Amino acid sequence: MNDLSQIKKTLLIGIGNNGRSDDALGWKFLDEFSGREDLYDFEYRYQLQIEDSELVSRYETVIFVDASHEKLEKGFSFYTCLPAPTSAFTTHQLAPETVLWLTGELFDAPPKGYVMAISGIEWKLHFGLSNQAKKNFKNAIAYFKKEESSIV
Repeated sequence: MNDLSQIKKTLLIGIGNNGRSDDALGWKFLDEFSGREDLYDFEYRYQLQIEDSELVSRYETVIFVDASHEKLEKGFSFYTCLPAPTSAFTTHQLAPETVLWLTGELFDAPPKGYVMAISGIEWKLHFGLSNQAKKNFKNAIAYFKKEESSIV
């Protein structure tokens, strides 16, 4: 079990790739809060891996932020992430639920977890968000800032 004196902040993990248009939404979300080191630690990832379970074991709360291929009703979805084992053909790309599950299995320390999924529509090699992704991002940021005090 982790020493609670080591847990000081919430971890924001942005998943994506800023060179693939709307896939940059996770990283852009973290950039929006980059001046808030008093509350957050930040990690930018192309994808989640087994090793991330050790990282998240050091935190009380972790928020995974990623672009979604789904057309979400409000342009984003924010939900509780529950630990769950998942099957995949590779161990090089894991779901947030699996990372939390591994954290509990390996370190007996699953943090409270959330997922912020933001709808994207463009995935080609290109820097910059599509117009729709910009709107969805703005809505996701507004929601998170409004609810932030009850989340972290």
